[in-house]
Amino acid sequence: MVIPAKADKSLPLVKSNRNLRVKNTLIGWSFIAIATVMIGLFYFYPMIQSLILSFKSGTGVSLKFVGFENYVRLFKDPVFLTTVKNTVIYLIIQVPIMIILALFLSVLLNNKKLKLKGFFRTAIFLPCVTSLVAYSVIFKYLFGQDGIINFMLMKIALISEPIQWLTDPFWAKITIIIAITWRWTGYNMIFFLSGLQNIDESIYEAAKIDGASSIQQFFKITIPMMKPIILFTTITSTIGTLQLFDEVMNITKGGPGNATMTISEYIYNVSFKYTPDFGYAATVSYAIVILIIFFSIIQFKVAGDKND
Repeated sequence: MVIPAKADKSLPLVKSNRNLRVKNTLIGWSFIAIATVMIGLFYFYPMIQSLILSFKSGTGVSLKFVGFENYVRLFKDPVFLTTVKNTVIYLIIQVPIMIILALFLSVLLNNKKLKLKGFFRTAIFLPCVTSLVAYSVIFKYLFGQDGIINFMLMKIALISEPIQWLTDPFWAKITIIIAITWRWTGYNMIFFLSGLQNIDESIYEAAKIDGASSIQQFFKITIPMMKPIILFTTITSTIGTLQLFDEVMNITKGGPGNATMTISEYIYNVSFKYTPDFGYAATVSYAIVILIIFFSIIQFKVAGDKND
């Protein structure tokens, strides 16, 4: 007599687990599907289209394929080379000043003995939530020839005649640097404050017991432990400076001449102010991408973790 084999009771359980995993996977994808489609549609698709556009040239929408001609044109375009020089000057001077100032302010405002910390933090952070156009226009009036800055400097006898803040190439760049620093220092300060508050207080107490001064604690403890945040803020500030547009457009309009014009303003001019050439404008925009990648790699090499 043949004894029938026992049914494998584990098969329904395995099938049930598999269905549950599939269901969980589908639910997970349903949550991110819309966001993924939107990012692809409004982020990656325009990037690809602008890359294709950079290989075309022509007036308005009458574009034809020209290969790498636009990229060769970049190196022969004196206005583009001037805008690159101006933008790099802003980057080299303004970003280090802003990062150092933001770090210094964050250390001061992290002091437990300081009163009205909330007020000072809010006051320093507020500029970065103001309208770009509004504050740029205000700076234009403040630094005008008859503005309050010249008036105050002459009142305290620091200067004998008004400084041409907006019409002299050197002072116009200084005005732009002051404006950017005023607006974005508080933004970076918030990142530094959050980093400082995550450093264990016992580390500083141990350093004090060992006889470390406040300056030694800052350079030997604070800076090394804040290194990732400093790198992050430096890279984001670099990207922001390379894309600088509103301040220059509203304060100096790129003048005098092209002394303060940035790459982003040149893209605007090529697209809408001069004879429209959207293909060449796309090429210039990819020059910003290349510069961002170049400076980011340098910053990672200089300040990044050598073990990574």
